[in-house]
Amino acid sequence: MSFLILQLTNVSLYLTAISSSNCPRLGSLCRVQVRLKANNDEAENVACEKTGEKLPAQPDPFTAELTESGTTPFVRCKDSVLQVPLGDWTTLRLGDGQCDITEACLEGMRAGEKCEIQLSPLETGPDAAVPHPSDESLPFFATVELQAFTPGKESWEMSPGEKWEWVKSHKDTGGVRFRSEDLWGAADSYSKAMKLVITLCNHIRDVAKKGWEYEAEEQREATLETLYPSAEELNKMKADLHSNLSLCQLKLNQPERAKANAAKATQLEPGCAKAWYRLGKACQIVNELEEAKQAFRKLLELQPEMPAALKALKDIASREKATNAQLGLRLSKMFS
Repeated sequence: MSFLILQLTNVSLYLTAISSSNCPRLGSLCRVQVRLKANNDEAENVACEKTGEKLPAQPDPFTAELTESGTTPFVRCKDSVLQVPLGDWTTLRLGDGQCDITEACLEGMRAGEKCEIQLSPLETGPDAAVPHPSDESLPFFATVELQAFTPGKESWEMSPGEKWEWVKSHKDTGGVRFRSEDLWGAADSYSKAMKLVITLCNHIRDVAKKGWEYEAEEQREATLETLYPSAEELNKMKADLHSNLSLCQLKLNQPERAKANAAKATQLEPGCAKAWYRLGKACQIVNELEEAKQAFRKLLELQPEMPAALKALKDIASREKATNAQLGLRLSKMFS
């Protein structure tokens, strides 16, 4: 199997697939083929050939075959843009996040449809965490073809238990990707988990207000504990996801986003030492030194004599001293 390997951390994505109600949803098994194109002219030719095609309204006749075969195992590579073996028919489950860009295409496609995509690098600057790719290899063009898919579910169609399982799966996947230094992939997994956690929190809040008469008949005899995670579990999960996102964003040189997520984590779980540390580091980077000091002092309340917090406060003090010295020097020149 051949893989497209490019040193990229982010891409611009242009889709021509048309959204439809007959599209894959979360959990759908999708039979897909991704092919690389030499240039835009070739992409336009394929698009012209597609014009007038009658697309099947349903994902048959391959649904039964997909259900029996399951997903195609392949190794995700953090340096690969499309994340799937090129030219091969691959079966993947929508929502697993194994191939982020390909999944983004599939969400708006119907069985038998092709999606033309153009990928270009985003400007990352000289201080980027990952080297900038050479201009010779980009932009490039590819087609994603969806042969068939099995039914899936929108988040609002899922039971709370199903949502919770997806949340835990996304969080675990994020951890695996982070440990393998797949930072963009980890952040994507944590973000997907966060979206489901939010809908789960809203659902549980609505059920608490309306009462059990709004639940399905077969669930009426069940207890709250067997159907839902506890409020404490949800709160901790949200805090962990915000904190983990903050860490990814720090390493991806996104301090403002890291600061926002770390702040949310400390609000949800004030005793989370990691979140306070990440908040302090993000504030340091954006030169909000007073906020950084507050975060590190809070961290020391939780973990007294923590070396990293003490060192950070010392660094801030040295930085403030240097800034004040420079300011004093400029003022003395102005009035001399």
